Amino acid sequence: MKRLATALLFTLTAIANAALADTTSAQLRAVAEQAVRAQYADAGSRVVIAPATLNARLHLASCPHALQTHLPTRQGTPSRVAVSVSCSGSPGWTIQVPVQMQVFRQVLVTSRPLARGDIAGPADVHTEERDVGRLGYGYVESLDQITGHSLARPLIAGIVLEPGDLNGRQTVHAGEEVALIAQIEGIEVRTSGMALDGGDTGAHLRVRNGNSGRIIDGVVLGAGEVQALP
Repeated sequence: MKRLATALLFTLTAIANAALADTTSAQLRAVAEQAVRAQYADAGSRVVIAPATLNARLHLASCPHALQTHLPTRQGTPSRVAVSVSCSGSPGWTIQVPVQMQVFRQVLVTSRPLARGDIAGPADVHTEERDVGRLGYGYVESLDQITGHSLARPLIAGIVLEPGDLNGRQTVHAGEEVALIAQIEGIEVRTSGMALDGGDTGAHLRVRNGNSGRIIDGVVLGAGEVQALP
């Protein structure tokens, strides 16, 4: 009878252990993917998530509660993130699940070679879907972001426009005819000149006086207007 009772105890224990099956790697991958998708779903027009394959020999006790997840604070759009998946039950456990991620957005790409100083327009760029997680130097999404900016360096065709490719917005451009304004004893005097540099409102630049040929230092007042400095 004692042996029978022992055998029955072992059988009941085995049944109980079977009922509390290990947390599977598929469950871990699923909750990690769900957490990443929830945090980055608004980061692009299309998000592709691939949790890493976990060790097949991994055994984690069944969790009596819903699995909890934690992601690092969102900074930019990484191509890889580690999701902390944990069980608050007894015994509790925590495991890191690596997740690879691709976030696709429509970004501006050069349509033809462009020279330094060019101001790109609709004929010079077009949109393409790119994985922005791989664009470590940033990207430009719309024409509004480049309007009025000249290029800081030459660009070949087919590359993504980056914020660092753009100079500051220019209200006055080099070589442009401008009104050179001077204050002489309280009287405003205007003459024409040619801007030798470009710049936005408030920028200092040089202007060649159209009458005397002298080069005058000035500050940009607005489109086509430069105030001569004393």
